[in-house]
Amino acid sequence: MINLAVPTPHDLIAVLAGGGQDARRIARRVREFRVYSEIFRPDVPLAELQRRGVRGVILAGPAAGAAGAPPVDPGIRAAGIPVLALDAGPGTTAEEEAALRRFLFEACGCRGDWTMASFVTTAVAAIEAQVGPTGRAVAGLSGGVDSLVAATLVPRAIGSRLTCVFVDHGLLRAGEVEEVLEAVAGRGLQVVAVDARERFLRRLRGAAAPEAKRKIIGEEFIRVFEEEAGRLGPVDFLVQGTLYTDVIESGAGHTGVVKSHHNVGGLPERMNLRLLEPLRGLFKDEVRRLGLELGLPGAMVWRHPFPGPGLAVRVLGPIDAERLDAVRRADAVVVDEVRRAGLYDDLWQCFAVLTDARSVGVAGGERTYGWTVAVRAVRSDDGMSAAWAPLPHDLLERIAARIVAEVPRVNRVVYDITSKPPGTIEWE
Repeated sequence: MINLAVPTPHDLIAVLAGGGQDARRIARRVREFRVYSEIFRPDVPLAELQRRGVRGVILAGPAAGAAGAPPVDPGIRAAGIPVLALDAGPGTTAEEEAALRRFLFEACGCRGDWTMASFVTTAVAAIEAQVGPTGRAVAGLSGGVDSLVAATLVPRAIGSRLTCVFVDHGLLRAGEVEEVLEAVAGRGLQVVAVDARERFLRRLRGAAAPEAKRKIIGEEFIRVFEEEAGRLGPVDFLVQGTLYTDVIESGAGHTGVVKSHHNVGGLPERMNLRLLEPLRGLFKDEVRRLGLELGLPGAMVWRHPFPGPGLAVRVLGPIDAERLDAVRRADAVVVDEVRRAGLYDDLWQCFAVLTDARSVGVAGGERTYGWTVAVRAVRSDDGMSAAWAPLPHDLLERIAARIVAEVPRVNRVVYDITSKPPGTIEWE
């Protein structure tokens, strides 16, 4: 299995994770100086850093350098690699910014030449080297910005040897199938559409635990791609829009597991296709900048993120067609009203969740015992952390009134005011 991370002919800064959000914040801050950074485990050996050509090391978090903190390989300093201990909270002082700048450009001698334009050049070269002159690939196309950017980037390296496979697994938002196919039309991409709704619903029947759903969906995606690749002829690679956020939260050698993303921790152990993941080292905001660099329209680039497992993780508990239809309708109301209010572009995400709670209500003078929908809206820079958005009360009132009126069996709507952390953006 090949995991194509960001190629790094550019300077690399290693951020050693000390727990919490600190390493993530610092890694992104380093990249804002046009210097590439990656998060490493705190006990990373010197040999690995030297193999990667690391120019400097940042110890992240309040425990950096404190008594009882995980020891740093003593060979790091002995090898002449500059080390900076940095406890950077959500806000950054001018002194912290200046100290980081001095570390990067004076102590480490970084050039600050890592941009999306340079990323395209090095990524295309890396893809050409991995796939070879005759290799072929299929790309999992979901319609989200990540998969679309990946599918737009890879043909720059291998041309028509890429075929996009769009899988309608029945877990998409209202009207999304049509939107996806319209978005890719005219972009020169070869697209095969697969109707797998019954197949996915059958596999998910009885699955209630979030991790179980993600693993089932991840495996089923791979099997569909393998089958389609078999129909297309000899195909070697599967292109995925995996992001650095997915890798980190799935605990791939960096930090603890937050959740298994279906395209990382949810993949089956045995696969016929090798993975090609050109965005694996990028955060979400960087992928959006890359999309603009590749010429994608802003309307597609700035769409709200949508989880790879789709509505399966927005229906709490067991999944069936009726519950999927309910959350799909409720979600459409939320997005429609937020757009009407002119707030869509101010939010990172807004959506509805069908909870597994039921409550008593009244309709037509009679008692009901219906479902509860939770509405979620957050602001964020990269999805690694998020703050709940204080939507106007009149907007929330319109959303609640429409959901109860338009979605069968729903008699109560609540609003989620939990930030990330301690919660996650999605409920599952």
